[in-house]
Amino acid sequence: MTTPVTLRRAVAADARPTADLWLRSFAAALPTVTRPRSDDEVRAYIRDVVLPLHETWLAEDAEAGIVGMMALHGDLLAQLYLDPGWRGRGLGDRFVALAKERAPGGLTLWAFQVNKPARRFYERHGFTAVEYTDGAGNEEREPDVRYVWQP
Repeated sequence: MTTPVTLRRAVAADARPTADLWLRSFAAALPTVTRPRSDDEVRAYIRDVVLPLHETWLAEDAEAGIVGMMALHGDLLAQLYLDPGWRGRGLGDRFVALAKERAPGGLTLWAFQVNKPARRFYERHGFTAVEYTDGAGNEEREPDVRYVWQP
């Protein structure tokens, strides 16, 4: 029998494993997108910006550790990353339900246009594409799309 994955708020001590999860997830989901930050810069960003300034939630398995993360900044779903081996197990569904609960007036998020699985996921959860860009406004310079969810 496997232990259930729990969702909990992140604390400062979670910075390194959360950043490592982010790096694994980004590499698996977005192999064609060039990251503008080194691994160490990503770790510093998670530690110094995401965890202290965003409402950050983690999915934690008793054996595997941190297997998912979500960061909210007001009504912006700023980050949602899952360990590649944990996709398709309902963690994303749980995170989106939590985000909708935490921001009942509506949510917005950005996804890269090339990330078709993520786009399908958000569309299944009631998000609507409202803006497409050429990527000039993001660090990666990758075309993206803004999604909105309204209750």
